[in-house]
Amino acid sequence: MTTKLHRATIRDVAERATVSVATVSRVLNGSERVTGATAESVRLAAEQLGFRLNSIGRNLRSTKTQTIGVILPTLTHPVFADCLQAIEIAASAAGYSVTIATTSYDPANEEAASERLLRNRVDGLILTVANANKSKLLEKLDRESKPYVLVYNEPTGAAKHRPSVGVDNRLAAKQITEHIIAAGHRNLRMISGPFAQSDRARSRARGFADAVAHAKLELTEPLQVDFMRTDVRAQLFEAMSARPAPTAFFCSSDQLAMRAMHSLRSLGFRVPDDVSVAGFDGISLGEWLTPALTTVVQPTHEIADTAFGLLKSLIDGERHLGSARLHHTLRIGGTVAQPTTTLIHPTQKGTL
Repeated sequence: MTTKLHRATIRDVAERATVSVATVSRVLNGSERVTGATAESVRLAAEQLGFRLNSIGRNLRSTKTQTIGVILPTLTHPVFADCLQAIEIAASAAGYSVTIATTSYDPANEEAASERLLRNRVDGLILTVANANKSKLLEKLDRESKPYVLVYNEPTGAAKHRPSVGVDNRLAAKQITEHIIAAGHRNLRMISGPFAQSDRARSRARGFADAVAHAKLELTEPLQVDFMRTDVRAQLFEAMSARPAPTAFFCSSDQLAMRAMHSLRSLGFRVPDDVSVAGFDGISLGEWLTPALTTVVQPTHEIADTAFGLLKSLIDGERHLGSARLHHTLRIGGTVAQPTTTLIHPTQKGTL
């Protein structure tokens, strides 16, 4: 359990850096009048003391602002957009407003976004980070005893104390892969976002590997593609040129699954007649596809509601009692079918 720290003042920073209060103010406000070793000394002292200027006023009577910060990788992904909407609804009902920042899956952006929100004295944060086990941002929040709750992350090991809400990614990935194998597939490949940008992707890859090993099949290294990339034809062309070629793909998100389906079709492959595809997330758009996407469904609204409830308890001073693992389901659509006996080489089906 983290001990509550004394909130440092601007005078504390000035004393540690052996400069005036005015100099501290100029440095932390970004003034160009103070540079070099003096500015660095001030920034280091502020970081060590966990101090930042309050950009919303110095004379607030209450230490609470009734505002929470939400930091997510992107809002172009329907899961994060839906989660944000549900957080806003829950926060509004409790009298809180929400300030939002996105990071494009970049840990450096996570740190910058957190500083912007903390300077505005948010009471707490709901966030998804690249790596919940090794995060400078989370270490800072722990050090400063700032209430926060992770969504979708699954901290493990020494970081297991960090409050989080989500599903068991490894188990869910294992179950959807077992469904693909039960359909008769023996040559499977996983398509994932970069592991360095997503601990969820790593957990899902472990679940995929668990199912493949249990079925005594050969494990092929996952294809890692940029989360923001829309065209994955080149990667899929190379994968489908292998011998034996994959007859099914498990994708670590529904967005990747839909990109894969589009790219496969542009190469001349039919889904699921030639190649099966499954995803992970359960976004509503997947149900509207023809055929509907086979996927893992995360209870996004319940995750958001639970995360806000936990955060509010932490803001109100309650002790953190643990994380929440919510129940996932499988949505069996039409994108997974029995494999065909023969598969035509992509150079015979289509070209890049």
